[in-house]
Amino acid sequence: MTEYGRGPGPEPWHPEDPQYGDQGWTGHETQQGQMPYVAGPPQYQQEPQPQQPYYAQQQGQYPQAQQPPYAQQPQQMPYPQHPQQHQQPQQHPQRETYGGQGQVWDTGQVHYAGVPQTADPYAGVDPYAQQQSSGYPGEAPDLYGTPEAFPPPRPPSMRHLQTEEPWQEEEDAAADSFLAGGGGGDNDDGDGDGDDGGRGGRRPGRSGGKPKKRSGMACLIAAVVIVAVVGGGGYYGYSYLKDKFAAAEDFAGEGTGAVSIDIPKGTGLGEMGRILKAHGVVKSADAFVAAAEAHPKGKGIQAGSYAMKEHMSGRAAVELMANGAGMNALDVIPGWRNVQVYEAIDQRLKLAPGTTKALAAKDGKSLGLPDWANSNKDVKDPLEGFLYPARYDLGKDATPQSLLKQMVAKANGAYGNEDLKAQATKLGLQNPYQLVTVASLVQAEGKYQHDFDKISRVVYNRLKPGNTETYGLLDFDSTINYIKGQSTLDVGSVNDLRKLDDPYNTYKIKGLPAGPIGNPGPDALKSALNPEPGPWYYFVSVNENRTLFAVTNDEHNRNREEYEKERGRQ
Repeated sequence: MTEYGRGPGPEPWHPEDPQYGDQGWTGHETQQGQMPYVAGPPQYQQEPQPQQPYYAQQQGQYPQAQQPPYAQQPQQMPYPQHPQQHQQPQQHPQRETYGGQGQVWDTGQVHYAGVPQTADPYAGVDPYAQQQSSGYPGEAPDLYGTPEAFPPPRPPSMRHLQTEEPWQEEEDAAADSFLAGGGGGDNDDGDGDGDDGGRGGRRPGRSGGKPKKRSGMACLIAAVVIVAVVGGGGYYGYSYLKDKFAAAEDFAGEGTGAVSIDIPKGTGLGEMGRILKAHGVVKSADAFVAAAEAHPKGKGIQAGSYAMKEHMSGRAAVELMANGAGMNALDVIPGWRNVQVYEAIDQRLKLAPGTTKALAAKDGKSLGLPDWANSNKDVKDPLEGFLYPARYDLGKDATPQSLLKQMVAKANGAYGNEDLKAQATKLGLQNPYQLVTVASLVQAEGKYQHDFDKISRVVYNRLKPGNTETYGLLDFDSTINYIKGQSTLDVGSVNDLRKLDDPYNTYKIKGLPAGPIGNPGPDALKSALNPEPGPWYYFVSVNENRTLFAVTNDEHNRNREEYEKERGRQ
């Protein structure tokens, strides 16, 4: 709706618009206040009748000298001389309609009942011919005579011949203009400021032309977009299927060169594979994971630092890591004395010999030992028995101090879980430190794990005050080896050993040595806590499958003879 004034009718256009209403066809507009039809002298004129609002706006007066407003007005009949004729009842004028089935056009002609219709005297007259302006008052000027005027209206029969929808024409025009570099088109009249006076209709002069074809360039662009979308989807689909079902990329062989790899704690197989791939060890993480899942020990690969090679097959990398051969780590073996641990740290970290031992002697008490440790003033090494046997990572940040701290912390965890204080009291020992010492003796004396429980019972039997077999002496060669820093079976004669003055010499002192003589593993600790019941005081290992235990010294001497025979056969 525009800001024009609205009359009582439904038409929203301004009355001065030449296309206002549908008032017939003459090529000129019907002016408000002019009569669309004159029927002769006043005596024969119909009295005005009330009209519908639509027709009320179209009534006006035309002087007889003016051209009738419609080109197909019926010729006026001679007026009859019979006065009774104008006494006939008034008839309402009826407008003539034009058009075929489903299409009706108001021609503007009015038929009056009782007035015969004759041939049209204006038939064949050019409706676009300029009409002579009349000088009668009330006649409006010709609105089609200036360049700024509206285009002349078209006959009803030519108004709807376009076969293409307006929106389609406008979109085609906009697309052509855009492809030609013209931006949004030559008639971007979205705000109603175009050629049609802002009414949103189609532009004049287009209806008679040939319907515009859709641009070939637009179709080409659409085709390119479709091909790109389909091609991209196909590529990603192919990549997905290839990754899911194709064999993983892999190197061949054992690899070359050397590279150090650090595997953090808690790392899964997939992340391990990605770390190895990032360092050039394997070609793909999937190849490593597949090989690890197929290997019997593949899922048990531990965290740590590994000495690997570049361009290894997944199978070769898993084999190296699963067996621990390539791991850049320090394995503390159960039964190792502290001096052995110190030397191993110096070697693996490429330090001068004695570096770690000096650090342990200086800072041993500050590495986290429990409060019950070092309960004997004659202890040779405060850390003995607390460098727990396990595998320790030798990453790039490893130092002697960091490694010793890890070992002590691991020992504290193992001993704390067993509640050594309560167990020591139950076994007749003075403190947990003595229990760790018993475990170190079991570890050192027992050659085979299946003998640990009985050896533990021998220790506790010899420690009994009423022992008449050894009289409270342990008589263990392992303590002599600890004192001398050696590992041999020929420690010397018993008489010579009893002369050796040392708090660790079990051939001279009664009871336990001053402290542990090594670092017991979990099996020896378990046996020290749970000795097998029995009366044994002696034992000797003949071979791997035979360890002979005895209650008396005579029985033990017979067992030793058998042991000597076995050694002679070796």
